[in-house]
Amino acid sequence: MNKETATKNLDNVITKVEGARLRISEHHIVKIIGISKYSTSQDIKTLYEAGQRAFGENKVQDLKQKMEELDDLPIEWHFVGTLQKNKINNLIDLNPTLIHSLDSLELAVELNKKLEAKNKKLSALLQINSAYEETKSGVLPEIAVEVYKQILELCPNIVLKGVMSIGAHVEDEKIIKESFKTTKKIYDELVPFGAKYCSMGMSSDFELAITCGSNMIRVGSTLFKEK
Repeated sequence: MNKETATKNLDNVITKVEGARLRISEHHIVKIIGISKYSTSQDIKTLYEAGQRAFGENKVQDLKQKMEELDDLPIEWHFVGTLQKNKINNLIDLNPTLIHSLDSLELAVELNKKLEAKNKKLSALLQINSAYEETKSGVLPEIAVEVYKQILELCPNIVLKGVMSIGAHVEDEKIIKESFKTTKKIYDELVPFGAKYCSMGMSSDFELAITCGSNMIRVGSTLFKEK
């Protein structure tokens, strides 16, 4: 991907984000995370030079490799994939800005235990399965607020920063919208408990997600497309 394409891709995403956020409020700020899992370090660097600052990887080993290859750039790295327990220590050592995929109380307790052992803290989002899809990870909406509060109480080394969900995997926009609204409602309940980010929306549905209240989107193919 050349600089011109990267700039055009980023401008297109920003234009769409602007249009969607202004439908809510001119004060509504949206953070864009570039999902680079299918992209090279060179492409990330090109997008960085075009102005994109935050990138997310979904495998611990890929995150490690790209962080090492691009360690001269002050990139804000996010971990967005499913976190396997045997990879927790490796991820802690990489110290990402934010983990998006804390998908159970059990995983949080395990992560906290290993953080305590290393005397470290990490920021994370609680993943909610707001579309009730068996193929997706995350806590169910009915227990999300309770689980969030339990993590706050039981896991002092995890700094909870909000929630994340993936929109319903269907064609029907109404159903996708409902899944986003479910997450936003939970987020609103958690704001008094320190929730800052409502991360929802990907390349196919980020405009809809923003109009439903998302303030952090995870965009891959739209940012990294070659033409």
